[in-house]
Amino acid sequence: MAIISRIGHRQLKARALIFAIYTALLLGAVTMVYPFLLMVSGSTKSNVDTPDPKVIPRFLVNEPALWQKHAEGLFNESIEMMRQVYDVDTAAFDKVETPAVVNAKFADAWLAFLEKRAPEHYYYSVGYIRCPASRGTVPKAMRDFKSQLAGRYEHDIDKVNAAMGTQFASWSAFWIAPEDYILRRNKPGTSAFHLELRKFKAEQPEVNRYYFSVDGAYKVRFIKNKYSKDIEGYNKEHGTAYASYAQVHLDRRLPAGEGRTELERKDWEDFVRTLLNLLWIRADESAAPAYRGFLAAKYGDIANFNRRYGTTWKSFDVVPLIRSAPEEGLALSDWDAFLQGWKDPDSGVEHTMPAESIIVHSLELQFRDHLKERHATLDAVNAALGTSFEDWMEVMPPQESAHYLAFKGETGRLRKEFVVRNYVTVADHIVLHGRGVFNTVVYCLLAVLSALIVNPLAAYALSRYKPPSSYKVLLFLMMTMAFPPMVTQIPVFLMLRDFNLLNTFWALILPGLANGYSIFLLKGFFDSLPQELYESAEIDGAGEFRIFWQITMSLSKPILAVIALNAFTLAYSNFMFALLLCQDQRMWTLMVWLYRLQSRSGQGVVFASLIIAAIPTFLIFALCQNIIMRGIVVPVEK
Repeated sequence: MAIISRIGHRQLKARALIFAIYTALLLGAVTMVYPFLLMVSGSTKSNVDTPDPKVIPRFLVNEPALWQKHAEGLFNESIEMMRQVYDVDTAAFDKVETPAVVNAKFADAWLAFLEKRAPEHYYYSVGYIRCPASRGTVPKAMRDFKSQLAGRYEHDIDKVNAAMGTQFASWSAFWIAPEDYILRRNKPGTSAFHLELRKFKAEQPEVNRYYFSVDGAYKVRFIKNKYSKDIEGYNKEHGTAYASYAQVHLDRRLPAGEGRTELERKDWEDFVRTLLNLLWIRADESAAPAYRGFLAAKYGDIANFNRRYGTTWKSFDVVPLIRSAPEEGLALSDWDAFLQGWKDPDSGVEHTMPAESIIVHSLELQFRDHLKERHATLDAVNAALGTSFEDWMEVMPPQESAHYLAFKGETGRLRKEFVVRNYVTVADHIVLHGRGVFNTVVYCLLAVLSALIVNPLAAYALSRYKPPSSYKVLLFLMMTMAFPPMVTQIPVFLMLRDFNLLNTFWALILPGLANGYSIFLLKGFFDSLPQELYESAEIDGAGEFRIFWQITMSLSKPILAVIALNAFTLAYSNFMFALLLCQDQRMWTLMVWLYRLQSRSGQGVVFASLIIAAIPTFLIFALCQNIIMRGIVVPVEK
């Protein structure tokens, strides 16, 4: 019977009451749905947009926000690398703006040069291989590289380690460090793993590459750190009159000519001799006499030199100059020492490569040479490419324009990638690597099965036979609810350890085999069942088990559904006991794996893991809600 009749609905007070009830329900729904939507939104975020509290992520509807996110991923969340490549002073990725001017012709000329030049592997790196600031997220290129190795070695990380000379503990510990071959301390690896990474890099499209800028590194890592980000401070120190840092560049050779100062030459030498990677340095033939003198001073006689180098030269006068640094070995060490300066311990004479013989061999300088070869003059370059350069030193690779033009055609793919990548990361962690899903399914099935056997049997005995101490038993069962599981976990652990049951499913099932609240709830429901049914069954000759199974259990499906749901929820969400009793990774359940993932992940991965973890419980309730609601309502009605 309705609380308010149809006639009563016509009254103003009744309508106001109904409106107030629906308003309260709507507000209640909002308070539940809004936080969930925030969590869904947060699951798509990375470090650049984590502070944004909007329900709809900005990158889905705002192209500049998507560009910020793409720039973050492309440069592997290194704002310093982006500053070098784009020659900008942007403080953070959330301050990145879309390029004010995009010259498509100039960008095409850059791409044509790259296609013709086919740069060596150390000229560039690839994006989307690591997210150190977002923590935990596995980007697209990283997933692709890992998938290649997994497919080749049958998803066996031990086989990968044996073939590649690596020491990854598991697939979840597999990672790649972004390459940076600007500074001298970083050298290309030569192991099988690094050679495989080189092949993978070569297969990546231009949209996913960024090329190292020696010129940008000179300003960002050396000049601005040593002097000031303000060009006025630089001019004051050097006695120059540059309008901006856009006019400051790393020359191919030692700076000379009108307007160049002694301090500029010193800066150039300091950077090139001691900091710049040897990959970007060449020696002019004029350095040959000094190089031979250095070798003669260090090794004394040609026989000693030949023995160390494995050569057969007759004298130092015929030893050829090594124009570029060798990849490894004694020759590399000597070349580096000659470049920086080596002091003879006997004579005290310092042997060093003449500054005039040092050549910087960067990609931007090669790009300028390409344009000179093709267009001859700077005016011809400006006319053909729509640029307005006043000096050849101003010509820099238009990487930002090229990246932005490629980005414009990839917005749909990028949005999809940013939406799903944290979920893929979580799925990859818990499904493809480890037995978390299998262990959880087995554990939940056993927990539900045991709960539907042990608890109904205990409740049936109390309800059917009504022992004199039944109320004391019920009181004892209710008292068990007063103690949180943390109180009993140490005694339980010690007992299971003595029984040698740790790291088994028995360790997970036995402590929760009987549940006091479930027995109490079932006894109340069993008491409400008509006694006439039991009497009729006994008259017809039914045995006790048949009465229990065909009458009690058949009529108790709603409450059994509630008990099963409760058992599933407790088992599925069990973390502390699962970690304490099963410390072997092969027995870890889903919650333990998720905890491990969350402990080293950022907000996006944490939120994605929570949503994925909630899916099984949601599906169980959605599919069984009618039975569950009957289990809640029927006992109250009776």
